Amino acid sequence: MSDSPLRDIIDLEKLDTNLFRGKNYMAPWGALFGGQVLAQALNAAGRTVSQGRYLHSMHSYFILQGSLSKPIIYQVDPIRDGKSFNTRRVVAYQDGKAIFNLSSSFHKKEDGLSHQDPIPDVPSYEHFLSYEEILKEKGKDINPDLKALMSNRHIEFRPVENDLLKNINPDTVRHFWLKSKEPLGDSPSLHREVLAFGSDYNLMITALIPHRNKIKKENLQMASLDHAMWFHCDFRADDWLLYQMESPCASNARGFSRGSFFTKQGNLVCTVVQEGLIRIKS
Repeated sequence: MSDSPLRDIIDLEKLDTNLFRGKNYMAPWGALFGGQVLAQALNAAGRTVSQGRYLHSMHSYFILQGSLSKPIIYQVDPIRDGKSFNTRRVVAYQDGKAIFNLSSSFHKKEDGLSHQDPIPDVPSYEHFLSYEEILKEKGKDINPDLKALMSNRHIEFRPVENDLLKNINPDTVRHFWLKSKEPLGDSPSLHREVLAFGSDYNLMITALIPHRNKIKKENLQMASLDHAMWFHCDFRADDWLLYQMESPCASNARGFSRGSFFTKQGNLVCTVVQEGLIRIKS
């Protein structure tokens, strides 16, 4: 396990051609973090692609619950190298069993048409407290499970609505300002991998918030099922980004959430969707 800087956690050890090994992030809640597996799998895929090609989309499935106490082996299948695109498949293994698989596509930079949705009309990051500041001010009123989710060494979050601390049924649209606490250098690939790491925070919980007064934690089973991202242009994950999340639907013991990342200048840089298991145990 590792409590190293985030870039050291994401950067994998190369074992052989197309074979890599990752160390685990010591998540405060004591379980393997899906965002870590996403970021490491993207690092493995990107290490097999030539320079000048950058990740533009990824689709992944969480197959089995992984162990925090064992390293993860990543096997890359270099499916295709084309004139403009590279396609990679990555499977993550523990104890010889596949726990996660990812398909990713890399694209050279090209000129083309451009349009986007506008950035949501919310105040700038300066107007909000970070999770660390909230814990310092109100820690005695926050339950231990929520404290663990709010404790993060690598990503600074500043919630706009701060809805997790209120005993209400808020709207399903939420906003967070976030950025890496560490400087990340100038590699576009690393900034994409760090954003994948951060994108897994708070997203599935968005599908739970409308129902939070109707259920008890001890009767709830939650797990990420799949996660997809589209990267629209370059950005810096060590500068402030606005993460808008919403959950248009929950049904059949699954919750669906989607999100958009905007720079503080208003550029839409990434779109993410996730579906998770939300099972009420009898």
